[in-house]
Amino acid sequence: MADNDADTSAPESVSYDLSDGVATITLDRPDAMNSLTRAAKGGLLAAVERAKSDSGARAVLLTGSGRAFCAGQDLREHAENLSEGKGLDGTVRTHYNPIVTALASMPKPVVAAVNGVAAGAGAALAFACDLRVASEKAKFSMAFAGVGLGADSGASWTLPRLVGHARAAEMLMLAEPVDAQRALEIGLVNRVVPAEELAGSARELAVRLAQGPTVAYAAIKAELAFGSGLDLANALDMEASLQEQCAQTRDHKNATLAFLEKRTPEFEGQ
Repeated sequence: MADNDADTSAPESVSYDLSDGVATITLDRPDAMNSLTRAAKGGLLAAVERAKSDSGARAVLLTGSGRAFCAGQDLREHAENLSEGKGLDGTVRTHYNPIVTALASMPKPVVAAVNGVAAGAGAALAFACDLRVASEKAKFSMAFAGVGLGADSGASWTLPRLVGHARAAEMLMLAEPVDAQRALEIGLVNRVVPAEELAGSARELAVRLAQGPTVAYAAIKAELAFGSGLDLANALDMEASLQEQCAQTRDHKNATLAFLEKRTPEFEGQ
């Protein structure tokens, strides 16, 4: 008989459910495209850490509710921080780096079910997972440069390893959306399925993994990480340092304001 454990104490922006050996973590701010506030980031990190220590969970499924997987940082909250002179408010080091590290180092397989838009840090969360199943409606956008920022959340480390240096540079610099079919062609995702089949297909894969050799999967993950060469912790630290510098630029501050005012940003190169 499968275990069922729905968490009623988790923040409203993130839900945790355990069934059939799969810990399902759902970003649940559909009206805001599951963008990440401080509370949501805290809830997500807690859920990922819970899955790691949950003896009943042998695989993890990460997804979003509504029409988006995750639109990345909540720019309204971020704009408030900028107006108060807080810059990034430490969120890259305090929130994003620990979440990505927890996903990548999880000693259990992690599947991302990308149901819609995955932008910026939201896309990077999917890249940090082991396997990605995408809805045919999914789109990936490395939106960082669009608001005058460099990459964070491990994107500079994970993306080139998925699609190669040249395509990673193109995605990061041009910030052009990549649809599901193109994502499959370049190796960004493992499978693309009709939207109505995504939940079932991703869960079927996660259950299959939950029924597999968990220790061996952990070993495979460790081997792949070691074989990649550059240490993720160092890449994350470098990203955080550069991101903090970018956050102080006029381009970033003006672009954030332009986003909120629904107009095209004009970059000054400073």
